[in-house]
Amino acid sequence: MSSIDSQQARREKIVLDHFADETTQDFDAVLATFTHPHYEVIATGDLFDGITDVRRYYAETRAAFPDQRHEIIKLRHSDDSVIVEFWLLGTHKGPLKGIPPTGNAFRVRVVAFFIFEGDTLVCERIYFDTMTMLKQLLVGVPAAALPALVGGLLG
Repeated sequence: MSSIDSQQARREKIVLDHFADETTQDFDAVLATFTHPHYEVIATGDLFDGITDVRRYYAETRAAFPDQRHEIIKLRHSDDSVIVEFWLLGTHKGPLKGIPPTGNAFRVRVVAFFIFEGDTLVCERIYFDTMTMLKQLLVGVPAAALPALVGGLLG
């Protein structure tokens, strides 16, 4: 096995462990995959940097979607990243950025870049289409309530 293949295998194990621990909500183990936890959620413009911020991110997203989970579609390697395409799934059971729980399930395709320096995970950068998610979350919400909800999302 070449040193490049060996490094890819080590990185891939970190990413797969990270995914598994997020699903089981073992956030101490997820945090341990970083030396300094750092998430960038491009679709929302949110940045979570450091243990306190990232724990807040986990708390907020799991309050909104307590059954949040992933289905990996494809995993790829680049020079400095492991790129994962996956389905993100969950049920809206708690508030999310001003949207009260709707009880609706969602399934949205996501791409995440797990960026490394050597064997050290330094960032998870997440891309997804918010409209796809919102259309699923807001099914059945009365049309008259939508402007207030969207206004809350936009700040």
